[in-house]
Amino acid sequence: MRALIDTCIIIDAMQNREPFAKDAQNIFLMAANNRYIGYITANSVSDIYYIMHRFTHSDKESRLVLSKLFTLFDVADTMGIDCLRALPSPIKDYEDALIEEAALRSEIDCIITRNVCDFEKSNIPIYTPDAFINKLAEESDKD
Repeated sequence: MRALIDTCIIIDAMQNREPFAKDAQNIFLMAANNRYIGYITANSVSDIYYIMHRFTHSDKESRLVLSKLFTLFDVADTMGIDCLRALPSPIKDYEDALIEEAALRSEIDCIITRNVCDFEKSNIPIYTPDAFINKLAEESDKD
């Protein structure tokens, strides 16, 4: 399974934000254990850097965070066509619409986010971290 990880999940794990950190960190762990193929979007990378830099106040540490993320998650390119297709999207938030468009074009199976309601009009399945963990557990039980 190929899953796109929303920026909020990355930040929850990296900054140990409660009450979300445990599930977010389990998403990381499952990617590290090759339970699924994880992606972040190219446009999310700069957001992650910016947020982590504000948290760490260190360019070096923030770049190290990105380097570690790139070992766990592949980067789904964000292309001009995604920007154009996101404009008329029924998803209200443009950034979320852009994430969905990049995921669709990259043939990613689902998006993992805490903000499920933001993606209620998505054309791709949306899971909370907990729901995704449970889905993978169910699929593992079937094997």
